Amino acid sequence: MYSEFVRERITGLRVQKGVSEYRMSYDLGHSRGYINNISSGKTLPSMAEFFAICEYFNITPVEFFDTSNTAPLLQQSIVSALSQMKQEDLLLLLTIADRLTRAEPPVSGKC
Repeated sequence: MYSEFVRERITGLRVQKGVSEYRMSYDLGHSRGYINNISSGKTLPSMAEFFAICEYFNITPVEFFDTSNTAPLLQQSIVSALSQMKQEDLLLLLTIADRLTRAEPPVSGKC
């Protein structure tokens, strides 16, 4: 169960990052089939390699295993962009986020 999660999570993060298995293997300093072997279930990364993979995606091991966060790379991009915004823009975005996450159904006949 955990090995399947690790394989699927690495694949999902790799796809989100937009890199091929070959490119990721090369970037991590391995032969071209390294990530393919992980994705196909032939092997799992060692702990040291797992930490290198997390670093490659610029996420923590906690973020790697956080199943509620399906797009940690996108979330990091958003946080990075937020850190460059003015306070009044942040307040505006917070208002929008609050509105979008409300559980209230739309008024009948209106969008």
